[in-house]
Amino acid sequence: MKRLLSGLAALLAMTGLVVAPEAADAAAAHSTVVIVKPGGAHSLQKAVDSLKSSGGGTIMLRSGRYQQRVKFVHAHNITIEPYHKAHAILDGTGLKVPNTDSGLITIVDSSNITVRGLDITGYRTRQKNRVPIGIYVHGHDKKVHLIGNHVHDMGNDNNTLGSFSINAHGIAAYGDDAGAPISKLVISRNTVDNLHLGASESVVVNGNVTHWQITHNNIHDNDNIGIDAIGFEPTLGGKHRYTMLNRARHGLIAHNVVARIKSQGNPAYWEDGSWCDCADGIYIDGGTRIRVHANRVSDSDIGIEVAAENGRGNASHVITSHNHVTGSLYTGISTGGYCDGHNGCGGVQTGKSFDNVFRYNTLRGNNRLNDGSPELLVQYHAHNDVFVHNHVIATNTDSVVYGTVPRSDSNHNRSNHNTFGAVGGSRGKAQFGWGNHTYTGYAKYRSATGQDGNSTFR
Repeated sequence: MKRLLSGLAALLAMTGLVVAPEAADAAAAHSTVVIVKPGGAHSLQKAVDSLKSSGGGTIMLRSGRYQQRVKFVHAHNITIEPYHKAHAILDGTGLKVPNTDSGLITIVDSSNITVRGLDITGYRTRQKNRVPIGIYVHGHDKKVHLIGNHVHDMGNDNNTLGSFSINAHGIAAYGDDAGAPISKLVISRNTVDNLHLGASESVVVNGNVTHWQITHNNIHDNDNIGIDAIGFEPTLGGKHRYTMLNRARHGLIAHNVVARIKSQGNPAYWEDGSWCDCADGIYIDGGTRIRVHANRVSDSDIGIEVAAENGRGNASHVITSHNHVTGSLYTGISTGGYCDGHNGCGGVQTGKSFDNVFRYNTLRGNNRLNDGSPELLVQYHAHNDVFVHNHVIATNTDSVVYGTVPRSDSNHNRSNHNTFGAVGGSRGKAQFGWGNHTYTGYAKYRSATGQDGNSTFR
């Protein structure tokens, strides 16, 4: 073993890498530790490639800036992290973004990969159809852990108004292999902020991704969606597109702090002479069997949304519980498709929401636009959804607690055991939208709908 280690040390020395003194003990446990210093082209990639061939190990980065991309391809059992308390910055400033999705760190068809404690920044472009990403996971991967990184100040700076060809991500996992999923992905304790995202998301799982966790992250001051779990996009195409394989599923989004997620100023969301104000703090877009639990979402366009943008898709079996949502420009929680093929949508038809549960959530101080929108909105094609044990306090001028949409076809939903209120209003003034009707007054709403028989208005 010592002879093998000495040969590896000689190889790494020639490439500008350093083997840590503790490597002898680590190698005995089938784990080599390699320390990398700034400078030297492609030194991070050489470290990854060397550990791939030796069965895995840990790459530890000294303080400084590393202006390079790094890829883990068919790699296994590798960790990359700062050396003790070093401040290691992976800086994409000046790197040309290729004409494709491109990560400063890319992980593909790999397992047991950990990226921990790195400062990831500066990867930018002004060109459409080029997608800079802080950390990009795709193909089929297992047990990838993205822990405690700071992904910030990067993105797509193209200013073409109304263009959905402007895209970037902070952290993205795309399950684009129909043969095997991305599984057991953990995205935890990262800070993701100050991103220019165009039509894309701060943190996203999309397509064939299963049994994943997005927990304890701090996501703030980005110009599009904070956390997104997506299904039915062309991540998988052909016969797989409208199957369970092409949906983020069996996931957990918990204990995240999401703040100031706003599309104001994002050129992709310039519509009909104004900004759309439609960025969700947390969005389940076609995902299924996901728990959205104990998150704090504040001062965003929309707090939490459970829906499906694709007309053939749906969001189902999502449990949204114990979340605190406040300060939204538009609404606190929304479910159901936002278009029905009419109503100013240009013929667009969005998908369904069914068999979802919203419970023990606190909604207060949303609809800061004060345009009559509700704390909780049920849109089109929402069926068999349940709203129970929530605490919902309307603070806008019209005291709108629940809301509906014109010509709504949503039905067979249930609401009960909730606590309602209206600041500056009364139970006789508060508005409740249900089905295709809006009722003024709590008693009138309960009598007409049969809902909330065990709820209270305070």
